[in-house]
Amino acid sequence: MGSELIYRGHETQLASDSYSPKPVKPWASVTRAVRYMLREQRLLFVLVGIAIATLLFTVFPASRAAHGPHLHSTTPLLDSISYFPIEIENKFSYAHRLGLGSGNPTGKIPLGLKRKGLRIVVTGGAGFVGSHLVDRLIARGDSVIVVDNFFTGRKENVMHHFGNPNFELIRHDVVEPLLLEVDQIYHLACPASPVHYKFNPTNVVGTLNMLGLAKRVGARFLLTSTSEVYGDPLQHPQKETYWGNVNPIGVRSCYDEGKRTAETLTMDYHRGAGVEVRIARIFNTYGPRMCIDDGRVVSNFVAQALRKEPLTVYGDGKQTRSFQYVSDLVEGLMRLMEGEHVGPFNLGNPGEFTMLELAEVVQETIDPNAKIEFRPNTEDDPHKRKPDISRAKELLGWQPKVSLRKGLPLMVSDFRQRIFGDHKVGSSSTTTNDSSS
Repeated sequence: MGSELIYRGHETQLASDSYSPKPVKPWASVTRAVRYMLREQRLLFVLVGIAIATLLFTVFPASRAAHGPHLHSTTPLLDSISYFPIEIENKFSYAHRLGLGSGNPTGKIPLGLKRKGLRIVVTGGAGFVGSHLVDRLIARGDSVIVVDNFFTGRKENVMHHFGNPNFELIRHDVVEPLLLEVDQIYHLACPASPVHYKFNPTNVVGTLNMLGLAKRVGARFLLTSTSEVYGDPLQHPQKETYWGNVNPIGVRSCYDEGKRTAETLTMDYHRGAGVEVRIARIFNTYGPRMCIDDGRVVSNFVAQALRKEPLTVYGDGKQTRSFQYVSDLVEGLMRLMEGEHVGPFNLGNPGEFTMLELAEVVQETIDPNAKIEFRPNTEDDPHKRKPDISRAKELLGWQPKVSLRKGLPLMVSDFRQRIFGDHKVGSSSTTTNDSSS
């Protein structure tokens, strides 16, 4: 009996030591949260915060939509070659670098505020076109770094900026890499006349290095291509959609195909690496600071007429070209860089002249008694060249303003001073208010 009682007591003790969880009360988590909010007036503070936030968003509605125009821009891109997601993303970040951040969704500078200056690289900035571009950028208030190896550029073209704290000059060949912190890159470095580009073609390697720079620092990149990408065109006038008719192994192919390859690289960096790019196809340009003996037709005719030499016309003189004054080109380049369209864009004057007609204009301007001398035509010389600039008119609001008869005397004055040695360095002007005739 005793052993049985002890055993039962032991059994009872084991049963009392076992664990049994408490039953879960319904709505326990809800009641716990309610008690927490009601304690120490937490609910009151939450309601006051909501009221203040509602008041702020009601009084300042612009702050809610500040990023809207950047991320949902309805600006039409140029065509199917533009890569939409990259374009929108880069446009947003680029606007902040220009000082047009979220507080200024329209991208316009408010009245009373000074425009933020940019840090800009101009390769080939001591050359003919580049030096005029530098003048405009400096006048606008930007900081400009000129990169030039002086193969065709001249230090005299930019000497009037020496001493300006916003101007820097680097003697450097773009076929070697260069690292700078900049917002924009105008890539003009490349010999553009047959005399020079046959001796030193630099299109592909220089463009590749500058695209690499643009990718590393997030800069917007503008390539100055050429009408030579159309070769000896079968379409007249030439539109940007025309693919050209180029001899890939001719004497001019190092320039023609080099520029075509440069355009290819530019678009590949745009589509594949997200680089913001712009492409301009430049037609024949003339004006002060051109190389006097570079073999291009306008500079040849002007220099020959001033020196009392015969004007050399190659072939029968019936091949046509279009000639734009340098200030018109610079305006087009700046509009393209600041715009929202990739390109390519034709930048040229649609006024078309035969070589004989150009010779007659030079005679009228310089020497009516100048002789004309005919020589055999050069290989792969295009028969016709005239830009269709309807796209630039529509999307950039750009068209040339200076006619050949208005711009040529300005170039003649510069050439006369340089040939006969009575000029003042950097005094050449590129601006004029005359309209095309």
